[in-house]
Amino acid sequence: MRALLALEDGFVLEGRSFTGPGETGGEVIFNTGMTGYQEVLTDPSYAGQMVCMTYPLIGNYGVTREDVESGKVHVEAFIVKECCKVPSNWRSVASLPDYLKRNGIMGIEGIDTRALTRHLRMHGAMRGIISTAETDPAALVQRAKDLPSMEGQNLVVRVAPESPYRWDGERPQKVTLQDGVYAWPGKGPRVVVYDFGIKWNILRLLAAEGLDLLVVPPSFTAQDVQRCGAEAVFLSNGPGDPATLKAEIAEIAKLTDMMPVAGICLGHQLLGHALGGTTRKLKFGHHGCNSPVKDLTTGRIEVSSQNHGFCVELDAVPDVRVTHVNLNDNTLEGFEHTVKPVISVQHHPEASPGPNDSHYFFGRFRKLLREHLGK
Repeated sequence: MRALLALEDGFVLEGRSFTGPGETGGEVIFNTGMTGYQEVLTDPSYAGQMVCMTYPLIGNYGVTREDVESGKVHVEAFIVKECCKVPSNWRSVASLPDYLKRNGIMGIEGIDTRALTRHLRMHGAMRGIISTAETDPAALVQRAKDLPSMEGQNLVVRVAPESPYRWDGERPQKVTLQDGVYAWPGKGPRVVVYDFGIKWNILRLLAAEGLDLLVVPPSFTAQDVQRCGAEAVFLSNGPGDPATLKAEIAEIAKLTDMMPVAGICLGHQLLGHALGGTTRKLKFGHHGCNSPVKDLTTGRIEVSSQNHGFCVELDAVPDVRVTHVNLNDNTLEGFEHTVKPVISVQHHPEASPGPNDSHYFFGRFRKLLREHLGK
């Protein structure tokens, strides 16, 4: 089925829908991963975005029950050069087209993904529309222009939970707090995890460090954290513009004065704001699983998984030390506070998809808790 992709600057490509008729829009970005498309599809940080995979053949190992990072698909659309309809994988339970259809997500193939990626690299990520119904390119370009910009969008409200839950090792399980107090089931450090759109592998790796976890929505205040009996806080990844989350930033600022805090991706950006820094929009973002990052504390270079469109700037922020930098563009990839027990990274140490070079961040957080909590 013929489909058009139109960007806000007038760039138009023709392809074919492999999920049937429809129309959708969002910010168009590209991901350089050769594998891991199911983790990409189910990563809540991609809410509001149409993802173009740069690798030419996608879908060849199908879809599995194990390789999900949340309870649903979050991308607005999936753009590939060629979609494999007959996967070969003993774990596969569905083909990529069937999976996207079941989740109501548009997928298009036959697009010149090299031309699209080059255009986005030259001109930046931008708004776009995919349609099988509208055949007038000019009309689609105008619809793309009418979409909201990623800057100024709070997309966390679309993906965050409404109430606290615990992680049972496979899925979230709702919990009830009695008068704000949580009956912590474990013996490890009690950590409140803020879910701004968390990937499940973050919870898997935190649990593997022996931490007792309570996952909470963004509306959970610093007072709520104290009342529930938590001893530390972990801030998750998530979608959208971090500068829009002003109430959350104010609460995080309070938390950094109360207990150890760590953050990943959006959580890193919110910590940057809370400590007095700012964020800015990157031209085309970092999306993939092959970005080199240098850990300045060890001199070690790691290949990292990344998915962000904003970066933190900490100019003139006191008592903050840069710990990680991106070797492609020298943007900030991590920092620590020199007085408060606060650490964070921009990239994704949990991977899923991607290499495990950065898994040590969870061990570093555990060490921080041991030093400050004595357990």
